[in-house]
Amino acid sequence: MQDVRDLTAVLRSNTPIVVIETYEEHRVIELLKRVSSVLYQPLFTWSITQGLTRADVKMGTQKFNSDPTDILGQIKSTTQQGIYVLCDFHPFVDNAPKNVRLLKEIALEYEALKHTLVLVSHAFDIPPEIQRYCAHFRISLPDSAQLQNLIYEQIDKARSDGLVQSVDDDAVVKLADNLRGLTFDDARRLAHKAIVDDGAITHSDVDRINQGKFKLLDMEGVLQFEYDTSDFSQVAGLHNLKAWLNHRAPVASSVAACAEDLPKGILLLGVQGSGKSLAAKAVAGMWQRPLLRLDMSALYNKYIGETEKNLRNALALADLMSPCVLWIDEIEKGLSSGSSDDGTSKRILGALLTWMAERKSEVFLVATANDISALPPELMRKGRMDEIFFVDLPDDSVRQAIFAIHVKRRALDPVDFDLAQLSMASQGFSGAEIEQAIISAIYTARASNVAVSQQVLLNELMKTRPLSVVMREQLQGLRDWAKGRTVNAHLS
Repeated sequence: MQDVRDLTAVLRSNTPIVVIETYEEHRVIELLKRVSSVLYQPLFTWSITQGLTRADVKMGTQKFNSDPTDILGQIKSTTQQGIYVLCDFHPFVDNAPKNVRLLKEIALEYEALKHTLVLVSHAFDIPPEIQRYCAHFRISLPDSAQLQNLIYEQIDKARSDGLVQSVDDDAVVKLADNLRGLTFDDARRLAHKAIVDDGAITHSDVDRINQGKFKLLDMEGVLQFEYDTSDFSQVAGLHNLKAWLNHRAPVASSVAACAEDLPKGILLLGVQGSGKSLAAKAVAGMWQRPLLRLDMSALYNKYIGETEKNLRNALALADLMSPCVLWIDEIEKGLSSGSSDDGTSKRILGALLTWMAERKSEVFLVATANDISALPPELMRKGRMDEIFFVDLPDDSVRQAIFAIHVKRRALDPVDFDLAQLSMASQGFSGAEIEQAIISAIYTARASNVAVSQQVLLNELMKTRPLSVVMREQLQGLRDWAKGRTVNAHLS
């Protein structure tokens, strides 16, 4: 009903041309049928295959004027007031000056003829000659309640065909939450597919729904869908971070007084290889939300203005994927300013800061950084980032847990190893360096045709010079900066 009221108001505002960008052409026409009955105006639709037909009343087949230029001439010459819906007319205004001129003349004669043109297409670039005569209208997307009803409608239809075996009502709520941002038609198709694929609606359908939604929104490029999300059982340590995230889990945040109170995001600062990226993936796994990765290096374009446009489009698409987790890895590399970039990095920063401060969608930002000196202070203030966590090198107990996780992942039994001795031998190692030592030990043992043993692992650890030794001064400087300014992610 709100769409009908809003669209009626637009058509009553004496705007000659209304542009509606949508894939839901049938829904737009149904809305316009109701609007035309309110305004007591006839409704006509045109397409290049069907020609011009009357849409609000049944008058039999009356197809004529399938040529784009002819139909504009017909509308311009007729004295019949009405609403004329031109479907997929966008190809006929590109490099078509005669059609653009006809559109402008129809608009200029609006006061006398009262012809309203409604241009419906998936996308429409308005020529500058007619921009001032146009109004854009966006039909609403379904909310969570409407999506739940839609899912249950599909369940009832599938049940009548004997295709449904079980339905988890909690999973329905979760699916509806993750279908937000899609049109009714797209949501209906994804819900139907989730039902008929396995004859059930369960939490396992959430990932498939998110992947399908991502493909529909065409986000390939600077924004990537991360299929491999983890959980914190695969992340050693980070007790403080885990507790913080538990307190702000979506179940708890759903009772927030207003949208501004929802968690905004965190910055993970720390040593390379300390598990920041794995932690970002684990946030999505823990909260059961899709994980999107923004590739800052792919944003940059040689043409002026295109880089900022890429960022705005990526952030807008992330909003459509809401609720989700947006991961920006090594954010400082995309925001570091230089004298040779014509101010692009500053404009990128401005666009990102504005989005971070003003967004209303449930997009939780996880940014990781290795070099704090390259980050602008505006990025780290409260309101844009909820907290800054420092991920230091793992201590003794965390190193033991890291060894246990990685040997188990490679079909080895942790009981066969002295984890305390391995931890002592790997003091100053990051999690990534420990993992690589285990991988090297496996290759060495295979080459010697022996089993992976404690001694083989110790030998590989002794061969490794960790980053904490190679870059001792830089690491100490990072620790000194983080002390008193950040929250230690490991401390419980």
